[in-house]
Amino acid sequence: MGMNFLVGQSGGPTAVINSSLAGVYATARQSGAGKIYGMQYGIQGLLDEKLVDLDEKLGSNLSIELLKRTPSSYLGSCRYKLPTPEENEAVYHKLFALFAKYEIDAVLYIGGNDSMDTIAKLSAYGASIGSPIRFIGVPKTIDNDLMLTDHTPGFASAGKFIATITKELICDSNVYDLQSVTVAEIMGRHAGWLAACASLAKGDDCDGPDMILLPEVAFSTSRFLEQVEKIRREKNNIIIAASEGVKTEDGTFLCDLGGESGPLDAFGHKAALSGTSRYLAGLIQQHLGCKTRAIEFSTLQRCASHLTSRIDINESFQVGGAAVQAALNGETGRMSAIIRQSNVPYQSICQTVDVQAVANKEKVIPRSWISEDGTQLTAEFEAYARPLIQGEQLPIFVNGVPQHIRL
Repeated sequence: MGMNFLVGQSGGPTAVINSSLAGVYATARQSGAGKIYGMQYGIQGLLDEKLVDLDEKLGSNLSIELLKRTPSSYLGSCRYKLPTPEENEAVYHKLFALFAKYEIDAVLYIGGNDSMDTIAKLSAYGASIGSPIRFIGVPKTIDNDLMLTDHTPGFASAGKFIATITKELICDSNVYDLQSVTVAEIMGRHAGWLAACASLAKGDDCDGPDMILLPEVAFSTSRFLEQVEKIRREKNNIIIAASEGVKTEDGTFLCDLGGESGPLDAFGHKAALSGTSRYLAGLIQQHLGCKTRAIEFSTLQRCASHLTSRIDINESFQVGGAAVQAALNGETGRMSAIIRQSNVPYQSICQTVDVQAVANKEKVIPRSWISEDGTQLTAEFEAYARPLIQGEQLPIFVNGVPQHIRL
């Protein structure tokens, strides 16, 4: 009998997270795996013994193709913070008892920073008790903030969507010969990779956004208003792309200044950042007196599977397969990662890295990739990001709308 696999998805979804699941399933099945189980609602669901036999759900080529084109997390997700063994070893006893019950040989977890924390803890505990189970992380996050991987699956498709709708928004704003400022709010708590992708709207037919505000550059109200006023003297319609995580010099989120402060999740993060665009629009209207509009791209950024990057779809599938291969090779405590080989032509390979060096760390945009005044991106960022948004993976349309697969 081949190895038995258990795979789960965790954290915020992306337009291509299911392509990684498809890569895990297809590679495990091709390797002659025994059973391939999915955990419903991540580790939290596993603790409630919510498992599904993926052979019963994904046993056809059509299912795999639909899965690759289906947004959100097919297996469901969670934001469960696994305690340390010192805090609650009983949780580990229960998890490893479940692994034994289902004769699990390898556990794969598809997720972002907090999910890699889970894999790091499980692999360390497994090593401490001499468990032969392999624990492998599969990267996923539109935020692109994981260390030791060139970029993360999900980022490119979100970036392609952001660049596209920013370009369309610029077209729309130029309809009337009236002075106005539109502030588009883009996801990104501590790293501005997504907001930076608004710069990719620029081309022969589009000037791109007039300003891009990032968490990597501290916000100054006086400097911001001066910059907007300067642009306003030169053109009627201004487009500002702002990361939701823009902060002042003392680390205060702009959305908190706007009275939008909310609760924290299990990992100590603000459960939702919202209100940055409204705060900035209000600031402009109050001090400069012109028409303003605030637009939140919100969760559309991570679920727009009708506008995915083909590069992203393919690499997401590949990192899932690489994680399976790592487990088959006896690796544990690792994360599959994307290693860029060249920009032109764009080429990448998958390797594994130490998950302990990834968990609980964040990768931000290098300051050298941001213009001196902090409002635009440099050619280095474009050379990095532009290759990732190439190509499209069209949905399978039925009755005029995309066909998806659901559990």
